[in-house]
Amino acid sequence: MRDPGEEDAGVHVGGDAYGGVRLAGGRRRRRGKGARARRRNVIIAGLLSTGVLVGTGVVWATPRQIGSVDAGVAESAPRGAMNILLVGIDKRDDLTRKQQNQLKLGRESGQRTDTMMVIRLSEDHTRITVVSLPRDTWTTIPGQGEHKINSAYQFGGPKLAVQAVQHATGLRINRYIEVNVLGFIDVVDSLGGVTVCTPVPINDPKTGLTLAAGTHELRGAQALGYARTRATARSDLDRIDRQQQVISAMLDRALSAGTLANPARLASFVNSTLRTVKVDPDDGLMGLATQLRDVSLNDVKFADVPLSNVDFKTPTGESAVLWDKDAARDMFARIAADEDLAEPTPSPSASASPKPTALTIPPERISLVVKNGTLITGLGARSKTALVAAGFVVPGEPGNTKRKDHKKTLIRYGPDRDDSARTVAAAIPGAELREADINGIEVIVGSDQPKIKKVSATSTPTAKPSAGATPETKTATQNICKK
Repeated sequence: MRDPGEEDAGVHVGGDAYGGVRLAGGRRRRRGKGARARRRNVIIAGLLSTGVLVGTGVVWATPRQIGSVDAGVAESAPRGAMNILLVGIDKRDDLTRKQQNQLKLGRESGQRTDTMMVIRLSEDHTRITVVSLPRDTWTTIPGQGEHKINSAYQFGGPKLAVQAVQHATGLRINRYIEVNVLGFIDVVDSLGGVTVCTPVPINDPKTGLTLAAGTHELRGAQALGYARTRATARSDLDRIDRQQQVISAMLDRALSAGTLANPARLASFVNSTLRTVKVDPDDGLMGLATQLRDVSLNDVKFADVPLSNVDFKTPTGESAVLWDKDAARDMFARIAADEDLAEPTPSPSASASPKPTALTIPPERISLVVKNGTLITGLGARSKTALVAAGFVVPGEPGNTKRKDHKKTLIRYGPDRDDSARTVAAAIPGAELREADINGIEVIVGSDQPKIKKVSATSTPTAKPSAGATPETKTATQNICKK
């Protein structure tokens, strides 16, 4: 990639003996500009590689330039806000049967969408919001009736995929990026692997993935299995969480000194990503490159579409998911207005915005650490059993606090986890709720030995949706696993 006004059009990234960046044709650029350009290339490649996350296979072809595709998008101005539809396409036709067997793939021909993400770049270029659209979303496909949203591409290619997403979200899409998901393994390996952490063990014969609960360093093939697997309680919804975690891990690895200071690794990462891409408009992604100049990991936030039914039965007997239409409409309107989704929706009838009281995060999406804060033997284990029975994820064995005199059960939660913490507090009546400088949520069980009960949230099939609830968001930094 290049800065506007430069004559070279390649994406080569290289170093020279003078510490600068060598451009096509042998010209050199100052270190300052080179550093910004390298950073831009990395951010773009990192975001583009999000579409590679749930695909199947590996790029066996030689590198090529960015391709073009006609998606009929409404192009935005050179500067300003931008709504990007990123679609990952699973195409296996070029793989041999041996390669398909090695990667544990099916043998279906043709192309299908394995992931769809809406990426919003704010008007002031300071914030990126990424919303994963569940592939089983039951919605209206223009001209085709009611179907799962991932069928739009099969019915009418990129143009219909764009129309379906615009109809569902209310957002005007002005950039379309299509990524061949078969490039995922190369992209991850070009970074030397990624670090992920799973709160539950995974054993998936379909993808050949076996992982114990905890933190793991994964190379390309394993990372592919981690992003593809549905072998956990919430199937595709858990898979979305894993995809967002891997995206964050890839951005973290790409922006690390080990990549930025290594010209060969940096070039391999950028080129292995960009060679799998097709775009509309066909501008070489220069407009996007310019707008992403100052974005950091803390500026990239992930949000989930609010759901009202996670087990909807379609007329054909398939399982699908339904959006909470009011809450989803509110969320996408706030995204279009460049509001911070982590902030509560302003109330028109109150001078101050109170914290929402409705539970928006179901227990099965919340992972907890349990500690015994007393001298009562087995209290931590009993509490874990009760919390698991209530639907929470509690990996590992309960620990013990240094202090043994906790009389009241305490729920400690990290920044931006207040929505999840409220669900935990509702399940443990009488517990004290306290924000702390930690990652995740931990329950310190006191001598009050609380009674733990089951609770439901607005995203469960049986609960009444609540429009205007604050969506739970995570930054890329918060998604990164701590070693």
